[in-house]
Amino acid sequence: MTAQSPLGRSTAQPQQYSPESLCPIARAQSRSILGLAEPLPFHGTDLWNAWELTWLAPGGLPRAALAEIRVPADSPNIIESKSMKLYLASFAMTHQQSTDDVRAAIARDLGDCAGSVVDVRLTSAADTGRRHTEPLPGDSLDDNDVDCDAWHVDADLLRADPDTVVSETLRSDLLRSLCPVTGQPDSGSVLIRYRGPRIERAALTRYIVSYRQHSDFHENCVERMFVDLLDRCAPQALTVYARFQRRGGIDINPFRSNFEQDPPNSRLWRQ
Repeated sequence: MTAQSPLGRSTAQPQQYSPESLCPIARAQSRSILGLAEPLPFHGTDLWNAWELTWLAPGGLPRAALAEIRVPADSPNIIESKSMKLYLASFAMTHQQSTDDVRAAIARDLGDCAGSVVDVRLTSAADTGRRHTEPLPGDSLDDNDVDCDAWHVDADLLRADPDTVVSETLRSDLLRSLCPVTGQPDSGSVLIRYRGPRIERAALTRYIVSYRQHSDFHENCVERMFVDLLDRCAPQALTVYARFQRRGGIDINPFRSNFEQDPPNSRLWRQ
């Protein structure tokens, strides 16, 4: 965590456009703990949906849009979430000539913070209203009665059968972790798609539940999950995709894979 981070501190809301509000966090900090080095065993994207973006047109009439923000997983930095909220909220009382000017400013500022090209797409409020929720694909892990008593991440819970090779997609709505600074809970859903030794479903459920008291950022949780599954279950192909419930009008959805392209941005029931 950088010293300038507003997370966990009382911070005044900027009243005008404020790119200086953005706070980078080096990905290397968490990846060194996981033993990750170049080349990374995955590619992917951190997909942010900011539902409360608003600004003023030249005449003062407010405009509103959904901002879809894609930060590449190979960027040097993640963007601290509270700083993102402060930054996007700083547009609210700022006059902008056009929607494209807003999009270009956000892409430029977030790219500078992440240290990489960031893709930004704005969808009008009218078009956003036509979106529908849908579940993650795959077989649910949540329908079976499984005893759980591990509340901190434990990779030793994972099991796989090397004699049975399968291709399957599994999902769970039971993912929960904690903000590493504030201790506030982050609830989400996770998809695991793989090809390789069959992963024992009860063991995978216990492993997902073991994040319940784990303190880390969304992106780091998904990368830890990817690394643990790769190490303990030895799949030839693996995707881990989590969609977290929104906080402060923003949901964060990290995607990591070694064989798939980025997924569609489909809302879940809690988003």
